[in-house]
Amino acid sequence: MTLTQLRAFVTVARLGSVKAAAVSLGVTEAAVSGAVAALRRELGDLLFIRASGGISLTPGGRRLAAGAAEIVGLAEETRHRVRQASSSTAHLRVASTEAGAEQVLPALLAAFGRRQPDLDADTLAVPVAVFGDLLRDRRADVTIGPAPHREPAIESIPFLRFQLVVVAAPDHPLRHHRRLALGQLAHEPWLLGPAGLDPDTLSGTFLSHIGVEAKKAKAFPSVTASLNAVAGGAGLSLAFLHVVRDELRRGSLALLDVSGARLGGMLYASALAGERRSTTAAALCRFVTTPAATQAVLTRSKGVPMNEFRPPVHVTIWS
Repeated sequence: MTLTQLRAFVTVARLGSVKAAAVSLGVTEAAVSGAVAALRRELGDLLFIRASGGISLTPGGRRLAAGAAEIVGLAEETRHRVRQASSSTAHLRVASTEAGAEQVLPALLAAFGRRQPDLDADTLAVPVAVFGDLLRDRRADVTIGPAPHREPAIESIPFLRFQLVVVAAPDHPLRHHRRLALGQLAHEPWLLGPAGLDPDTLSGTFLSHIGVEAKKAKAFPSVTASLNAVAGGAGLSLAFLHVVRDELRRGSLALLDVSGARLGGMLYASALAGERRSTTAAALCRFVTTPAATQAVLTRSKGVPMNEFRPPVHVTIWS
């Protein structure tokens, strides 16, 4: 039994197909199938069978998936710590939502980096549903955004209340309406970032509640691109109030008065609990609760030095 075989099986179990696992791992389907076949022979168990729409794990496969994920995660964490120990650089992997990776992490990590010399931080843009998996498997050190589902192995630290607002172009027909009913928004064009309908985010929950369907919403490569289209009069969007405050002040965007909309939320920094948390992850979890972190996030970013900029890795979750 090798790490390569276990990693292949864990990826198949998580993504639900050999093809998706091969794409995720950057290898051929034959390589993934061969690794799984070797495990089947060694363990004397089919591990999974094909089912409608994907695969179904056997009882033995479910037990292997749980244990193998931990083993692969420990191996990755060990590799990560050895690499960090052999250099003066502090490595950190931070996962967030698409909006968080674009509008929260750059300023937050730049401020943290000023306190943490030689920081090498990678960011992942992922759906909220996989936050817990990334932390347990040690593919991320910290997540920033909604808290993962509560479990003893993960600690979530609340650090910033935020407000979402519905925005439109200044000349939008709904601009001067007072106390708009939620039903009046359902059939408007909605312009969103790549993960604007993620059901585990506050924005996704709100849009689902008012009846916005995926086929009627338009996705843009970034949240900024969607807001630029809104300013041009193409539709409505949701945005962090602190992010669009300057645009509202200048009049390039307008705030809609929506009745009954509860759009206040909390940002959390989540990481493995106790000694399983890396030193750098622990430092970031402490930093997010400081006034310096709050100021960094709430102050509209003017950009970070080019030599410090690390674009987020956008991870597709296959089903």
